[in-house]
Amino acid sequence: MKAEHTSVMLERCITLLAPAIEKSPSPVVVDATLGLGGHSFALLEKFPQLRIVGLDRDESAISIAQERLASFTNRVTIIHAVYDEMPTVLDGLGLTSVDGILFDLGVSSLQLDRAERGFSYAQNAPLDMRMDQSRGMTAQEVLNSYSRNDLIRVIREYGEEKFATRIVDNIIEARQKNELQTTTDLAELVKRSIPAPARRVGGNPAKRTFQALRIEVNQELAVLERAIPRAMDRLAIGGRMVVMSFQSLEDKIVKRFFATATESLTPRGLPVEIASLAAKFQLVFRGSEKASEQEIIENSRAQSVRLRAIERVAI
Repeated sequence: MKAEHTSVMLERCITLLAPAIEKSPSPVVVDATLGLGGHSFALLEKFPQLRIVGLDRDESAISIAQERLASFTNRVTIIHAVYDEMPTVLDGLGLTSVDGILFDLGVSSLQLDRAERGFSYAQNAPLDMRMDQSRGMTAQEVLNSYSRNDLIRVIREYGEEKFATRIVDNIIEARQKNELQTTTDLAELVKRSIPAPARRVGGNPAKRTFQALRIEVNQELAVLERAIPRAMDRLAIGGRMVVMSFQSLEDKIVKRFFATATESLTPRGLPVEIASLAAKFQLVFRGSEKASEQEIIENSRAQSVRLRAIERVAI
């Protein structure tokens, strides 16, 4: 497979989920971001007793994953859904709890590679950026309909772009002239908006603006805020959740929920832990893990990954 289609931190994810899978005679793992099915394929191949429930909002990805996982048809259920809909999906399948949950957040290689999807600033395409092309506003609709203040907020907060005001002022001017139609139009506009010295560092100057619009179009952070606690509620005792984030805003959300879930509410100073106030989760390891240098060489997408894992220890 080409490097961009290689599943990130594949072996580490399998290792982290293995104890939760092996403890159950009929384990179930939710692949909350099925994508092209790479992680699910490896898990199904390694654990013959495992059942996978795969979710994805991208119907193109689902089509590819169904073909890739065809040999495991009796052990995999694929659902077109966003991952914050996990409780509804599991209820529909009669599953009150699961043994493992995997999140591989952010944009997929499929979405980046297909120019017509509009995610890439390196390829000329319509300004779409929807992960689920069956619903929702496109990036072009956001750019053409949002107020100046809202656009500044989106690009500043979600793109962490310090030149957001300059960029938005140029967006307002361009949209009045109907000059903002494609990804190339937007990428060139951003480049013109950023002072030359700032363009020389940090990669493509359009990266942050494209990230911000993608997050807004797909409501990624709002969905993640709902999804993480809902997913944790569905873990069985001994069940594990593994989350891979590819930008700091996602990772901060995951870190916050994990910190809260692993904190005891027993008042400090008491000689014993009060069982009802004890933490119901524990970290599998402290902090986050990065991909190895070798994996980053082989798969550039792994460069920004931060992996965290948590385990349920009580109901």
